[in-house]
Amino acid sequence: MTPLLEMRGIGKRFPGVRALDDVSITVQAGEVLALVGENGAGKSTLMKILAGALRADSGEILLDGRPVRIESPRDAERLGIGMIYQELVLVPELDAVRNVVLGDEPMRGPFLDEARAHDRARAAFAELGIEIPFGVPVKHLSVGQQQMVEIVKALSKRARILVMDEPSAALTEPEIERLFALIKRLTASGAGIIYISHRLEELPRIADRVTVLRDGQVIETRPLAAFPQDEIVRAMVGRRLDAHFPALPAIADDAPVMLEVRDLRRPPSVNGVSFSVRAGEIVGLAGLIGAGRTEIVRAIACADVPLGGTVAIEGRPVFVRRPSDAIAAGIVLVPEDRKTQGLVLGMSIRENVTMAHLQRFLTRLGLIDVRRESAQTRHFIEELRIRATGPEQQVGTLSGGTQQKVVLARWLLGKARVFLFDEPTRGIDVAAKAEIYALMVELLRGGAAIVMVSSELPEVLGMSHRVLVVRGGRIVRELSRSAATPEAVIAAAAGGRAA
Repeated sequence: MTPLLEMRGIGKRFPGVRALDDVSITVQAGEVLALVGENGAGKSTLMKILAGALRADSGEILLDGRPVRIESPRDAERLGIGMIYQELVLVPELDAVRNVVLGDEPMRGPFLDEARAHDRARAAFAELGIEIPFGVPVKHLSVGQQQMVEIVKALSKRARILVMDEPSAALTEPEIERLFALIKRLTASGAGIIYISHRLEELPRIADRVTVLRDGQVIETRPLAAFPQDEIVRAMVGRRLDAHFPALPAIADDAPVMLEVRDLRRPPSVNGVSFSVRAGEIVGLAGLIGAGRTEIVRAIACADVPLGGTVAIEGRPVFVRRPSDAIAAGIVLVPEDRKTQGLVLGMSIRENVTMAHLQRFLTRLGLIDVRRESAQTRHFIEELRIRATGPEQQVGTLSGGTQQKVVLARWLLGKARVFLFDEPTRGIDVAAKAEIYALMVELLRGGAAIVMVSSELPEVLGMSHRVLVVRGGRIVRELSRSAATPEAVIAAAAGGRAA
């Protein structure tokens, strides 16, 4: 049977790097092909070539057995190829409606036909069973809500071939269920889907075949039924890897309360939040998209200035009215959107790692000691296994998982005692996840306190001593590690009772 899509012998070079080397994949109509590999394996580069965002140096693309030229995203869209990028490409100042119809706006003379645009957008959101606030710029929506807008925008184009790059990374379980139901409807109608995900536990629910990329080459392609997860992981990383969560160290009986939050308020998203975290403890914040989890940690770190409440470190109140106050007090935030909130993409790894600690690198003349900066950055490149050419490589050229490690390196360089991790492994491959989990355990052993927000329920359950369930900007339930079952968390998050 002629494939719906065939990419043959695709090659792509960047300065000093061979990103893709003779890569070939096929996708049949009605099939989900899972494309997996470590960060930097070449998955996103291959898909950007298919979407017209990059041009291949060699190889060809065929649709229904016929060669096609894809030299721009418009060409790809015209050919029925849709792309949902891992990093969102919405226009922040426009609302959900205008983002969905962007490039294909219904017009009334020279003006946008508002009524038709709203009708089209509402119908697209209704198909997914999603409720999104209309009429507000998408920059005011949560990352999870923005991800759903991105999905709806791509699906509204009625693509025959749909590429999904980590579509579930910022979604909670109910949203993921809706996404998977939609994928089944799309493939039943004859669409072909390429699904990129580091969450290998998802694949049995949706994928037909799996292609593994490593170092820009296809390592293996098999039907999912003949490709056990441990063998997928071994093909991805070239070695065996313990994919389970590490054992969390026990909290010492005399461990002090490191972080105490009392009546924290920033309406409408944070409404009287109180909790504490001891040294050596991870507290996970669970809840649905829009529940207020991210807003809570941002308020603690003063990324968004709280309007009421107190924050104390080791029993001493700290007055935080700007992020620098929180950093000075030993509170640091690893944000969920690393590209816009955690990094300066046009700067080097060295500059990103040291930017919050420049006083430590000043000479007597008040100049920055670049050699000391570079030496410290090399230490973290080695310790965190950051895949880079060196301290001066531009952060914008790194893969998503590697960028997250640069954010972590910045705070490891400081004297932080409280780490606020917001989606710490979003878009990160299984090997990098294992490294970050190990790093978190080392932080605990050093006496740090961690608050972790994650939309991955297994991650919350596997990496938390306690779980706080958030709904409506409030903590509605506290669960010990033994009591934190998926049913209990979901029931509390949704406002129901666990069976």
